[in-house]
Amino acid sequence: MTGTVAIVGASVGGVRTAQALRAEGHRGPIVLIGAEPHLPYDKPPLSKQFLAGAWDHDRLALLTEADAAADGIELRLGVAATGLDRAGRTVELADGTRVGYDTLVVATGATARPSPWPAESGVHVLRSLEDGEGLRAALAETGPVVVVGGGFIGAEVAATAHAAARPVTIVDPLPAPIARVLGDEVGRLVSDVHRRHGVTTRFGTGVRDVVGHAGALEVTLTDGTVLRAGTVVVGIGAEPAVDWLAGSGLELDNGLVCDEYCRAVGHPEIFGVGDVARWFHPHHGEHVRVEHWTNAVEQAACVAHNITHPETPVAYRPTEYVWSDQYDWKIQIAGRPSRAAGLDLVGDPSSDPPRFAALYRGEHGELSAAVTVNWPKLLVAARRLITAGTPYEEGLSVLDKLITPATGGAS
Repeated sequence: MTGTVAIVGASVGGVRTAQALRAEGHRGPIVLIGAEPHLPYDKPPLSKQFLAGAWDHDRLALLTEADAAADGIELRLGVAATGLDRAGRTVELADGTRVGYDTLVVATGATARPSPWPAESGVHVLRSLEDGEGLRAALAETGPVVVVGGGFIGAEVAATAHAAARPVTIVDPLPAPIARVLGDEVGRLVSDVHRRHGVTTRFGTGVRDVVGHAGALEVTLTDGTVLRAGTVVVGIGAEPAVDWLAGSGLELDNGLVCDEYCRAVGHPEIFGVGDVARWFHPHHGEHVRVEHWTNAVEQAACVAHNITHPETPVAYRPTEYVWSDQYDWKIQIAGRPSRAAGLDLVGDPSSDPPRFAALYRGEHGELSAAVTVNWPKLLVAARRLITAGTPYEEGLSVLDKLITPATGGAS
């Protein structure tokens, strides 16, 4: 293929798509468009190593100018896409220019839901490098930190703030926030990790208001409690970045709606990658949207193949994989635990360091998901079995070869 591929979005999904296109033999122009002025950077470390001050900007780099030049990737950074002219096959940019394309890849990711509360200053979200820089500076100050939202981002920020010797409270309206992903039993185990490390949790309670300014904030909870804070971090989810596609004629519903080949429905010259894409998952039999680094990387490889080999397209049917680093826990998740019909726990959550896993049985009797804490080898093996559709008892038997030497068997 020799036509121009325009990629809108310069985070991991966009960068990996551009690189994979070259690896797949695409010989035509590739234009990578990004709203941020920085060279492309990796986002998972923003809540961990970068926030803690252990990494600088250079450690976050996904693509250097030299790398882009070597692969023949034209960078158009610091200018956001503002519209799409499908008939003319052009992307409209904020500076008034247009980029033409033969094939378009939408990789604009997602944006953090903003704080709904009217504090003057001191309230942060974490999605971009600027967000990370602002929050890192705030954590260098003194005073309590209140984290609103107990999902992965909130939990990682809480762990980093705790390591910086800041008093931390996490607030979430659910009794075990991570149970949305892991189910109630394992969700409670993971939620308890904060309390064991001295972080205060106010789970089962929402936030009514946040007022004040940086260094002197008041967070009023739905039960009437008022928490005083120097810094507030709001991690209440993200929205797919599709506003620039309004009026384009593309189907937008919780993201860019795509088929099983990651092509925009009804528009085979347009593809979706990463957090912004909601594609039809052949195994699940429904449209899904996944917000995580691994999905963006794997989807980018699939899209690059399908662009360069339209005669042999490959359906994208991944086994979901997510990880989170919190305190001394490395949590890894494969599959969809929240959809499981039952589970077995192996290992010991109370050991020092903790090492345990939950293995989930699907509604059709298959090994459908796994969650591991500090047990990466088991997770890799389990994900392979999940992908193969292995019956649950058979999968448990295979995994027991790893479990038994480490723990003495299942609990």
